[in-house]
Amino acid sequence: MEKKSFDVLVIGGGPGGYVAAIRASQLGYKACVIEQDKLGGICLNWGCIPTKALLRSSEVYHLIQNSKKYGIEIEGTVKIDFKKVIERSREVSEQLSNGIKSLMKKNNIEVIYGYANLMGEQGVSVQVSAGSAIELTGKHIILATGARARILSNVPIDNKFVWDYKDAMVPSEIPQDLVIIGAGAIGIEYASFYNDMGSNVSVIEGSQRILMSEDEEISAIARKEFEKMGIKIITDAKVDGFKINNEKVHISVNGKIMECDKVISAAGVIPNTENIGIENTKIQLTDSRHVITNEWMETDEKGIYAIGDITQPPFLAHKASHEAVVCVEKIANLPGAHPIHKKNIPGCVYSRPQMASIGMTEKAAISEGYEINIGRFPFIGNGKAIAIGEPQGMIKTIFDKKTGEILGVHMIGAEVTELISNFAVAKTAELTDIDIIKSIFPHPTLSEMVHESVLASHKNAIHI
Repeated sequence: MEKKSFDVLVIGGGPGGYVAAIRASQLGYKACVIEQDKLGGICLNWGCIPTKALLRSSEVYHLIQNSKKYGIEIEGTVKIDFKKVIERSREVSEQLSNGIKSLMKKNNIEVIYGYANLMGEQGVSVQVSAGSAIELTGKHIILATGARARILSNVPIDNKFVWDYKDAMVPSEIPQDLVIIGAGAIGIEYASFYNDMGSNVSVIEGSQRILMSEDEEISAIARKEFEKMGIKIITDAKVDGFKINNEKVHISVNGKIMECDKVISAAGVIPNTENIGIENTKIQLTDSRHVITNEWMETDEKGIYAIGDITQPPFLAHKASHEAVVCVEKIANLPGAHPIHKKNIPGCVYSRPQMASIGMTEKAAISEGYEINIGRFPFIGNGKAIAIGEPQGMIKTIFDKKTGEILGVHMIGAEVTELISNFAVAKTAELTDIDIIKSIFPHPTLSEMVHESVLASHKNAIHI
């Protein structure tokens, strides 16, 4: 058996794994990435990136359909070349995946394609083909195997009538009637895309509201906007029957039959902690089989670390990438190494309208005993929002009344996934409400609403 030795072995080439390898190489370590499929992981190949390419196509189509209000009339029928929509999405992913390959070469990182299995403290066996394996040793091993779609036992995925997120990304045609199970970020983004592309979309969610990780006020606004667009939403839903008959899917929800052409199962994800040899180590798992780590991503097995979706939530690509840097810099004992504060991690939903948030919800802040100031500023009060035809939305800011600390920020509306970075920087830098009030924001921009929302928390907003 061929044997190789490295300073840092990374299992998984997604946004956590490949970043860990690059940072390790920058710090002078001999690094290797083991990947069973394509570099970039689910995020780049089947998640974050290609879905944003799809959503961009649906946004363009929506703008064309509503171009009259901008003084532009289009003669004739506007047609969707759905094959090209899908092709563009895949091309974007392929371009970026190839970019990761180039980064591996640039940083002298060896990439081994195969299935990794932990053999103990420093050993990994990699099956590179049938009957062929490589034995690797590493002073440090970083697990970054990510997660996969959760499969509902009562609605089995058959890749024809019931799709997972991959199937939903590469269909041959737009379904006329579509049911989406799950109203988290994934389900809502698909609902937005297919609704804009012409499908009759219904979303069913077992919880009492959609987007349970968002602030309740934002969740309520989102539901109102989606329903206004024609998306049917059923909450407190229970799927109590399912069958396929005459090329149609029949789902019983709360005792009522819903008929559709396709179903997208978007009921969350589960970690890829099986079949990687965890049983050969001292690594501990939660009841949901996520790897338990300390604040430096260290597991209970000396020299083995875990980052990304196989660890604790939130399950976000940017969290995985930041964990990768933290992990490697701690391995190198860099003076600037710092643990992650989860309340400083922003989250985004790229539907139309977009949503973004950071920190605590209003309910959480109150439950933790804070006396709070809340500022709200609507998009309708912002000149840039009106000028670009996006007057629907709101920015909500929550501060500790005693100290001015930013406790939470919640947004809905155009480009809020970009605006949230203002608060990510401010919160990490421990700026207060007064620091933001003293800052000068350019005009006319959507970012002025950041300023106005903070002013509103002191009842000093200018434009409302």
